[in-house]
Amino acid sequence: MIVKFEIYFDGKYWCARGIDEDIFTQAETLDELMRNILEAVELHFEDEIERGEEITVLTLSQFEVPHVGQTASG
Repeated sequence: MIVKFEIYFDGKYWCARGIDEDIFTQAETLDELMRNILEAVELHFEDEIERGEEITVLTLSQFEVPHVGQTASG
């Protein structure tokens, strides 16, 4: 099973929202957020994991590209 998350920064916290799953978590750093995602998935799919089902987490991240005054080509 693949569990997908959208990751975004809300201005204060890094947030992860499950896509097609009712899971949400947040953290101050991306490292902490990844740990929170794993913990949330383990809790949400506890029965499936106990039955031996393999769970894969796929994250989709949002990042802003800073404005650059001049393009690389000149």
